[in-house]
Amino acid sequence: MDDRYNPRTAEPKWQNIWNEKKVFETEALTTQKPKYYVLEMFPYPSGKIHMGHVRNYTMGDVVARFKRAQGYNVLHPMGWDAFGLPAENAAIQKKIHPGKWTYENIASMRKQLQNMGLSIDWSREIATCDPSYYQHQQKMFIDFYEAGLVTRKKSKVNWDPIDNTVLANEQVIDGRGWRSGALVEQKELTQWFFTISNFANDLLDGIDTLTRWPEKVRTMQRNWIGKSVGALVEWKVVIPTAQNAVHEQSEASNVFDEGVWGGIPQDIKVFTTRPDTLFGASFVAIAAEHPISKALAKNNVDIAAFNNECKILGTTAEAIDTAEKKGIDTGLTVQHPFDSSKKVPVYIANFVLMEYGTGAVFGCPAHDQRDLDFARKYNLTVTPVVLPKGEDAENFTIKSDAYTDDGILYSSSFLDGLSTADAKLAAIEKLEALNAGKKHVTIRLRDWGVSRQRYWGCPIPFVHCKTCGVVPVPAEQLPVKLPEDVTFEEPGNPLDHHPTWKHVPCPKCAAPAQRETDTMDTFVDSSWYFARFCDTTAKTPTNIDAVNHFLPVDQYIGGIEHAVLHLLYSRFFTRAMSKTGHASIEEPFAGLFTQGMVVHETYRTQNGDWVSPDEISIEIDGTSRSAKRIATGEKVEIGSIEKMSKSKKNTVDPDEIIGSYGADTARWFMLSDSPPERDVIWTDEGAQGAFRFVQRFWRLMQGIENYKPTSTSETHNVLCVEGFGAEQPNYKILNELSKTIHKMLARVTAEVEELRFNRAVAAIYEAVNSFQSARNAMPKPNAIEAAIFYECAAILIQIVSPMMPHLAETCWAGIGQTHILAQSPWPKPIAELLEDDSIIMPIQINGKRRDEISVPKTISEADLKTLVLENAIVKKLSQDNPIKKLIIVPERIINVVL
Repeated sequence: MDDRYNPRTAEPKWQNIWNEKKVFETEALTTQKPKYYVLEMFPYPSGKIHMGHVRNYTMGDVVARFKRAQGYNVLHPMGWDAFGLPAENAAIQKKIHPGKWTYENIASMRKQLQNMGLSIDWSREIATCDPSYYQHQQKMFIDFYEAGLVTRKKSKVNWDPIDNTVLANEQVIDGRGWRSGALVEQKELTQWFFTISNFANDLLDGIDTLTRWPEKVRTMQRNWIGKSVGALVEWKVVIPTAQNAVHEQSEASNVFDEGVWGGIPQDIKVFTTRPDTLFGASFVAIAAEHPISKALAKNNVDIAAFNNECKILGTTAEAIDTAEKKGIDTGLTVQHPFDSSKKVPVYIANFVLMEYGTGAVFGCPAHDQRDLDFARKYNLTVTPVVLPKGEDAENFTIKSDAYTDDGILYSSSFLDGLSTADAKLAAIEKLEALNAGKKHVTIRLRDWGVSRQRYWGCPIPFVHCKTCGVVPVPAEQLPVKLPEDVTFEEPGNPLDHHPTWKHVPCPKCAAPAQRETDTMDTFVDSSWYFARFCDTTAKTPTNIDAVNHFLPVDQYIGGIEHAVLHLLYSRFFTRAMSKTGHASIEEPFAGLFTQGMVVHETYRTQNGDWVSPDEISIEIDGTSRSAKRIATGEKVEIGSIEKMSKSKKNTVDPDEIIGSYGADTARWFMLSDSPPERDVIWTDEGAQGAFRFVQRFWRLMQGIENYKPTSTSETHNVLCVEGFGAEQPNYKILNELSKTIHKMLARVTAEVEELRFNRAVAAIYEAVNSFQSARNAMPKPNAIEAAIFYECAAILIQIVSPMMPHLAETCWAGIGQTHILAQSPWPKPIAELLEDDSIIMPIQINGKRRDEISVPKTISEADLKTLVLENAIVKKLSQDNPIKKLIIVPERIINVVL
């Protein structure tokens, strides 16, 4: 073995050997091995991997290698989430076809991931933009349609009037299109939808079965589905008449006019989860798209203008929450459901959406902050009806903050004195008795709109015929491929502008017809890829036997940012696949782990420009650190530690790290520095420390090949080697070393099982220190001693192999092993070596614990009594007086009575 480990030669060598021997290809379904499916969320091919990828895929790789060594048939595939707008943006900016840009990026990133030494079955690689993948997605889309799981309907969308396309909520920034900068409008379009809302209760109930998911993610999914129990309340509309003038706030006509008020619905239905606060109502607010709003806008220019203004807002909850709360008085009032003499004004408000609930809310300003802000702005009454604990009803008032917690009802007629929980029930009961409302359950989850007016996506496989209507493309004509000759010079969807692609004969009547030009939301692509990985050669969307064998994924790993949509859509998709014969399971992911981000210091010049880490040098003076720019010598401010981002230039290139230190160093650092669910701070010092450990481990294995025993069938440890007992001079050293190594083995096994990688690393550090100390103490071991050293060294190498596979393979070959470590079984600890020779026994004096002593397990009672009597604490407290009673509970506690 060389004096210094060289990753530049070792890592490519072992990667080639693994590939040549197809070490990581998943075995056939006929194997007798149990399956284990580990999957990391597949990446978007942006062109380069980042340190977040390094961390994510290292974690998954450790699990895959560990499970393979334990005897599992491991499925560990890789693919590319390859459709999406970034490719179209590249096409526009670089004058390059999105497919060419995408596949070039895939080639680059594939090489980078291979350089990490990941144990991936590359024979199963997929790209969602490949027709061989999306043709099966199209087939499933048609199957879902025929099963009633896909529908077409009108829906309000974010519309970019310059790019002429629908924008996802995430693409609306401050009310403007993220690419064009145009003010986004709310527009009604006929869209394709998955009927995910029909699965709401099933998806909600299924969360309880996901016991190996983080509780935070399960809570986020519950909240997104949003099942709420409350009341559906009817507010009777009071139509103004000539004798009954409109209330003072109204800017509408004060005289009844059939043209103004004609066609107004007789009531407004409002769903609320707080019927207990109905006596605190001061207004009802309706959406701009509500039938009443539309009716009034026909004859009221102010209302029409306000409704148009509301359309500019995005449809996201964030857009609604952050926008200034505005409203306009309709001139209408409604009767209070519990008191017909009480009238409440009706406003149109920009924070109410027709898509959520009934398109109307009632405002109780005292107990809802948004309602309070609105009431203060429009001088509406604020009536508190829930009294906090310890407050006096006579003096309790609402100032700038609404009171939103529980309490006791007051100023609420028949609800007075009830708790909020009891008041909700009583209010619902009263509403039902008065025929003014009823108990109602709502679900926040809406159907999943998948229509996108863009080119680089999976074509929706339908044809529009004037005679036959919407017709699915026959299976034998799939895939519906994207045309290659497209242009992005004209705003809008290139498929819609294409001169020939969209013109086809109707599959039913052969009359001239048009293809659907919308493509699918890219979330569809990632909602079933895990099923395709089970058999990427299947002629149908899935190989049902393979899917039922490998799914659910045993360990799924990815970022918390995908906790809701991707995971929820995948859960829906699996259910839909089961209903259409493509699978026979409900949940796609049995275990989920969400790793933390990789973060780094930020650096700025005096004029505020961001500086990248490779442009600066750090100087350390005692405990203080300073930075300067290498090129100019100017002082650079060391800023906060933040998520790596190109905008703040605090990124680190994985290629440079792997090129300088090797992949194993990067892997080790990512696993060792912090708990995997937390952010890890990347530092040069940390990377250098990881590289020093790589070299230290390498040096520690120098000469171990000379310790290899002649018989490989014999287990060499201090408890099993004949003729090597406690009387031998080095027995204690080797006994302690063997126990340390086997305890480390048991501990690492348990920690990796639970994905506590940093704890596993800590255990390895301790074992390496013990091994180093033992070697220093015994530089020239005899044959038996050497055999014990060899066994301990072999276990150490095996244990680090999932984390630093190239180093481990090199050390494994270096100590004389002839088979590949990646194909070797995981070692098992010897039970006897996990037991301690000594135990800790507390000493209790007159009922209080005063001390503890470490004693051999085999100590006699007489010897133990002698040790207790000689104990310094016992002698001090007894002042050498005779002890009245000494009670020993074997292996548990010692009681001394003075």
